[in-house]
Amino acid sequence: MPPARRQPARRPLSNAEVARALREMALFLEMRDVPFKPRAYEKAALAVEALDRPLHEIAAERGLAGVEELPGIGRGIGRRIHELLETGRMEDLEALRRETPVDIVGLTSIEGLGPKGVRVLYEALGVRTLEDLERACREGRVRSLPHFGERSERKILRGLELLAGTAGRQLLGLVLPVARAIEARLREVPGVERADAAGSLRRRRETVGDLDFVVAARDFEAVARAFVELPDVVHVHARGETKAMVRLANGLDADLRVVEPECHGAALCYFTGSKAHNVALRRLAQRQGLKLNEYGLFRGEKRIAGRTEEEVYEALGLAFIPPELREDRGEIEAALEGRIPELIGYGELRGDLQIQTDWTDGSASIEEMVEAARALGLSYIAITDHTRDLAMTGGSDEARLLEQAEAIRKLNARLRGFRVLSGAEVNIRPDGSLDIADEVLARLDVVGAAIHGSFRQSREVATRRVLRAMENPHVDILFHPTARSIGRREPVDLDIDAVIAAAVRTGTVLEIDAMPDRLDLKDEYVRRAVEAGCLLAVDSDAHQPSHLAYAGELGIAVARRGWATRAHVVNAQSVERCLALLKDGRKGPGGRPRRTGRSAGSTSRGRRRAGRH
Repeated sequence: MPPARRQPARRPLSNAEVARALREMALFLEMRDVPFKPRAYEKAALAVEALDRPLHEIAAERGLAGVEELPGIGRGIGRRIHELLETGRMEDLEALRRETPVDIVGLTSIEGLGPKGVRVLYEALGVRTLEDLERACREGRVRSLPHFGERSERKILRGLELLAGTAGRQLLGLVLPVARAIEARLREVPGVERADAAGSLRRRRETVGDLDFVVAARDFEAVARAFVELPDVVHVHARGETKAMVRLANGLDADLRVVEPECHGAALCYFTGSKAHNVALRRLAQRQGLKLNEYGLFRGEKRIAGRTEEEVYEALGLAFIPPELREDRGEIEAALEGRIPELIGYGELRGDLQIQTDWTDGSASIEEMVEAARALGLSYIAITDHTRDLAMTGGSDEARLLEQAEAIRKLNARLRGFRVLSGAEVNIRPDGSLDIADEVLARLDVVGAAIHGSFRQSREVATRRVLRAMENPHVDILFHPTARSIGRREPVDLDIDAVIAAAVRTGTVLEIDAMPDRLDLKDEYVRRAVEAGCLLAVDSDAHQPSHLAYAGELGIAVARRGWATRAHVVNAQSVERCLALLKDGRKGPGGRPRRTGRSAGSTSRGRRRAGRH
């Protein structure tokens, strides 16, 4: 009798995969009107995402007890997580999937379609997948259902088209941790001198279609073997002497190129730049009688540069071009003329001006957010919980905001070397008015205003709406200005040049919201804002401690792609300088007036602010 075939070891589930299963449970339970439990599973998903180490390692070390003791999880959900880690399945989730066999995660990714709507579509029309949903909409069958109608049908089709536009691409914020883990493993291979992720990820594009890795080593075979045996690899497409192509567990393909150390800079340059940037570089080299490829910069047969990227750019007569700028948007001309700005660095933020707490829809207390911010090296944060109109978040009214401001004042009296600013994320109503009274806004340190509904107004109406809010003397920052959700909701149709002009005129700061699915303002608009002389804020929009890191990583990446320097970003300054640059600051860069026609009340607000804390 032949020996039994040994089964391959099952790949440990990542924290992201566990969190996704928990969110799927929450959606199914919400579909069934189960009270309380959906929120518990959602909070558990947030807790898993916030962990600073793999959950499967915790379970391996301490078993079920280690999982159950984690903050935000508890015994019942802990047992289900442990079951998922041990077996790759969660039986309760499998039962729900059998009972209602729908792609609930995919279907609810369409804006405006919640779990209960998915249930109606399944029971009435047999919709299980996104393909089923599109077919039903195009056949006009959705509009006949209660609570849907023709308008909802059109909105769903727009959402499906938006989703299709990002098909095969994933958010930078989700892919970056995976790429970094692979880089770290490749660097551990004996003989590896350098290992770098390249491609659109290194340029920090907001979405990533695949991953490219460039490794400098002399033992090509050892690196290729380590690459195809990575824990995240689920399929090997091809493997050669210096190349390998694999499929990762997150659904992306990843390519490896191994080069000799003497070529590493040229290869990294070649595999990082956009196609247009690389073509422009090669043409520049040709005009100088040189040849540029992934193996180096050559004069005839002699390689004159290639070990480092800096060496390659210098040999072409260029200033070094940061990876984020390599899109052929004027960076080569600027590098020839020595006009590449000193971009804001990834460690240069000193504060964060948009943070939600458990006073509304955040998962952590003010004190917990302070500790997380301190751990990241920040010296101040602004608490900007949602306000009255966002009832689903428990938005604060005037009395609640003042109560929170008093709690912040008392906290500041105990803190040393750190400052908490009182603030709010006020809602911009369809007519441009705000949902909190001016006399209360005047008593806060930082006021951000944002659109949270009526997203489909015409360009003229939407622009007028935003400009009215920016004209309010108490609105310091326009939060996530276009209100987009990448791959899910289109941006508000704004005349962005008019918004930028109003920002310069009124002294309103424009925000780069660093949440992975927002990155709003997008890079193109950031550059236009920078060229116009706008000030920016790079904020996390954190709803839990782990989100705070988004600002210094993803937000700064967008700022760099928009050619922003440290001087453009208010929260890259000290807290005193940051507050002075908001609307109550009298001068902007270079001492020019930031706002004219100010109300008398704004002067007293500035004096109160300067003497506070």
